[in-house]
Amino acid sequence: MKHLHLLEKLLAIDSPSGFTGKAEEFIISTLKSMGYEPRVSNKGAVICSLGDSPTVGIAAHTDTLGAVVSGVNSNGTLKFSLLGGPLLPSFEGSYVRIHTRKGKIYAGTLLLNNPSVHANKLSGKTERTTDEMHIRVDELVENADDVKGLGIGTGDIVAFDTKYQALENGFIKSHFLDNKAGCFVLFLIALQVKELGISPPVELFFSNYEEVGHGGATGYSSLLTDLLVIDMGVIGDQLDGRETLCSICAKDSGGPYDYNFRKTLVELAELNSIPHAVDVYPFYSSDGTAAWRAGLDARVALIGPGVAASHGMERTHVAGIQATVDLSMAFIKHHFN
Repeated sequence: MKHLHLLEKLLAIDSPSGFTGKAEEFIISTLKSMGYEPRVSNKGAVICSLGDSPTVGIAAHTDTLGAVVSGVNSNGTLKFSLLGGPLLPSFEGSYVRIHTRKGKIYAGTLLLNNPSVHANKLSGKTERTTDEMHIRVDELVENADDVKGLGIGTGDIVAFDTKYQALENGFIKSHFLDNKAGCFVLFLIALQVKELGISPPVELFFSNYEEVGHGGATGYSSLLTDLLVIDMGVIGDQLDGRETLCSICAKDSGGPYDYNFRKTLVELAELNSIPHAVDVYPFYSSDGTAAWRAGLDARVALIGPGVAASHGMERTHVAGIQATVDLSMAFIKHHFN
């Protein structure tokens, strides 16, 4: 897939909720290299108009799951509090980067307390929770004072290694495809608009607090009538979504999305032979829900490439990403023709 390096570079930038500055800088520089003039909201969202007086917004979120240091244990390991809802058994053993307030970065590992099977016969049966786990700092530390001497303290950001791999058969494996794959879709939309030489009244909206529930609450154009949210499509038992498809969400935990907007998207997918599935997500919410609850007076729909093992060791496919780009472009052309 062309331009896949943009997804790889964005995934490589640590950006847990509340710590998205470097990712925002990358998004801004990427959009400027395409000839656009993005701006940043007071809250840190990146907003980029593809044409004048935008009435349609297309949103994705650049913030990811992560953690913050919540204390230092007496043995020099770190307590932590989660940012969002990572599936901890999938993250156990992950290498992490600890970003201190003064800008230093330390390496570490997320582990079970007393993790050695040769010392703890219950290690395989213990529930993985923040109370039962810790972060081991890769420095010569034996107590809390040693750790504090490094400048590590409460509130420091903990970012997990992504384990990114793009395979020749089109599969992409990585933590945080939710939702940097969605941000990549926005990049591809911006590139296609330039290639077509059009300037639709559309704004791209990269939110930065979605994983904690309020990323898409504010900051849109005052003229917005439609908001198309690009986020991961859920894959699971009883669902039709697949990694090679664009998932169209009819309803999630926040309730139904706009019926007529969703109907239009399904009809466009059928008309243009875009691989897709329509699903109801049982445990999910999006920036669209946050926008509605904050009072946005616009229709909202939700689509995205299928992502397996969400909030764990995720996987998608370039076909699902392309299908999502194709449906987004079909909507843009339909809406403004």
